[in-house]
Amino acid sequence: MNSDKKHLFDQPRNVHRLLWVFFVLCALLLGVDLLFHRHSKFAEGIFPIEGWFGFYAIYGFVACVLLVLTATQMRKILMRREDYYD
Repeated sequence: MNSDKKHLFDQPRNVHRLLWVFFVLCALLLGVDLLFHRHSKFAEGIFPIEGWFGFYAIYGFVACVLLVLTATQMRKILMRREDYYD
């Protein structure tokens, strides 16, 4: 087998470019939310904070960060030795 095969994301330059694409997409989506901010018109939320500009972007970001932090802590509990099944 040829183990010297390079993948797309083996080069740090490609990873850096992809991150910038994600940052630009996030900024564009936040800009679209600014232009078409009509959350309170199509449905009243349970909490008034749901009508704030960028609420769903902030809510999603915080939820993802908490999910990753929770998963790293769960790893300490659920991790098994390398030879667990031997």
